[in-house]
Amino acid sequence: MENNRNFFITIAASVLILTLWQVFYMNPRIESQRETARIEAERVAAEQKAAQPAQPGTAGTDAGVPPQGGVPGLPGTDGATEAGREQALAKGQRVPIDTPSLSGSINLTGGRLDDLRLKDYRLTVDPNSPTIELLNPQVLPNGYFAEIGFVGNAETGAVPGPDTVWTVEGNPTLTPSTPVTLTWTNDKGLTFKRTISVDADYMFTVSDTVSNAGTVPVSLSNYGRVTRFDKPLHPAGWVLHEGLIGVTDVDGSGKLHEHTYASIEEDKQSQPDKTSQGWLGITDKYWAVTLVPSTKQPFQPRFAFFPDGRPRYQSDFLTDAIPVAPGQSATVETMVFAGAKEVAKINAYEQGRSILRFDLLIDWGYFYFITKPMFWLIDNLYKLLGNFGLAILATTVLVKAVFFPLANKSYKSMANMKKVQPKMLEIREKYADDKMKQQQAMMELYKTEKINPIAGCWPVLIQIPVFFALYKVLYITIEMRHAPFFGWIQDLAAPDPTSLFNLFGLLPFDPSTVPVFGHFLMLGVWPIIMGITMFLQMRMNPTPPDPTQAMIFNWMPLIFTFMLASFPAGLVIYWAWNNTLSVIQQGVIMKRQGAKIELWDNLAGLFKRKPTPAE
Repeated sequence: MENNRNFFITIAASVLILTLWQVFYMNPRIESQRETARIEAERVAAEQKAAQPAQPGTAGTDAGVPPQGGVPGLPGTDGATEAGREQALAKGQRVPIDTPSLSGSINLTGGRLDDLRLKDYRLTVDPNSPTIELLNPQVLPNGYFAEIGFVGNAETGAVPGPDTVWTVEGNPTLTPSTPVTLTWTNDKGLTFKRTISVDADYMFTVSDTVSNAGTVPVSLSNYGRVTRFDKPLHPAGWVLHEGLIGVTDVDGSGKLHEHTYASIEEDKQSQPDKTSQGWLGITDKYWAVTLVPSTKQPFQPRFAFFPDGRPRYQSDFLTDAIPVAPGQSATVETMVFAGAKEVAKINAYEQGRSILRFDLLIDWGYFYFITKPMFWLIDNLYKLLGNFGLAILATTVLVKAVFFPLANKSYKSMANMKKVQPKMLEIREKYADDKMKQQQAMMELYKTEKINPIAGCWPVLIQIPVFFALYKVLYITIEMRHAPFFGWIQDLAAPDPTSLFNLFGLLPFDPSTVPVFGHFLMLGVWPIIMGITMFLQMRMNPTPPDPTQAMIFNWMPLIFTFMLASFPAGLVIYWAWNNTLSVIQQGVIMKRQGAKIELWDNLAGLFKRKPTPAE
């Protein structure tokens, strides 16, 4: 009875892990490959289309955007290709950006933020690889920008929009200590003065002052938008949200709005209720660009996909009309976050800038009450130890300590079960033909000996939520990106790069290039270590008497070894270390209880000659 319960619980846990592995890793991986092929085809088509002469009358159109009082249209493309990024940047006047974290420039046409690089982050672990290009000019296939402007009327005349060419005062570079001032005046006597400042990290502040030198009062609305023409090359799938995102104020609390690229393509547009507090933008796995409108006037948020012309994704807002009397001025301020989703900085912006639930920019998932503490613990241990791999090992020890009483009780119960195994065999033999009496006798034995037959499964069940919390932390937090351990592990968030099938790099052969089976041939050192520790842990217990159970228990470590080879190295290291601690803990407790440790006999039994049926 107890063997069957343990067996079914273990199998259920294994099926759960295998299912989640399929959902969270393999499905996104397959979908990523399909998406990459589709995006590449779209990119080639876009380049071919961009290379053709522009048709008359296309510039400045943005079909699908409401023409009355809506966000204005996009200027037409000019045929630049992905290879011509520097050429595209050189075509207009620009103000350089230089901060400790960012480099790039502001396009004076539209006052647009469309050229931004992240100094601290590179494409690969190679320190000489290119830095991350977060924002790019609209004319490129991967165009991605943030823009702030105004919507006017007949009384206001022309107002700053996508085609406006601003004048910069002086010839400065935007730095944390030197803001930039742009000006523009229309024919109705309205002067627009824009001051752009930036901190040492990723937050821009755009302060627009409108001065009315005319003789009639005017009113105009402020708009902002984040527009993107491409999608991530490697979608994250169900693990985290990528796409359009925002938070609006609902009865004093924040309501999260998430639209994946696929969902907004289907819905075309989503328009939450008008609000006076919140933020919106577009998020990737590690990076994001968001707008934080002023809280001084209500605004209408919107998330949209425009399939006409060049397909594009857009998060935008439009404020209520702002009145400006003759001889008076009005100021509206908008913040723009453009950078890496570093947990400490996101939290600091939420508190310091009073941004409503800005922490939701990082997708902690439904089990945030486990995931966020897990990250906090690992991050603080990293600050103490100086290595995220060591922090993961230390976290494992602390988690073991927290659950020690429960695990201790479980292992004691397992040790007691081993001590009474002779009595259990007697009961089976005595009531071999009466399963009901056999079960009753077993239950009486458990009660007398104070044994919990399913206690041995608790350590495995406890490990599962911790395992997936750590998986989530490794996958979503940029702090883990390219974090090295020791030796060949230079990125804890990526799988072990070695492979048994090329003798761990000794043979000039890349197993990952093998068609169909390449993924399964990437069996690295750490997955093998994990498999060995899992094998030893299972050999701590007596071999199940049922041949089917015994076969499954023999094969399970091998199955998990191949399965976890595709998981982040940090997760595999955690599992191997956790198994090792479990073996030590179980061995100590069994010895104290006077129970026999089956490990050595089980290992020796592997090499003994099995008797034939005739013998």
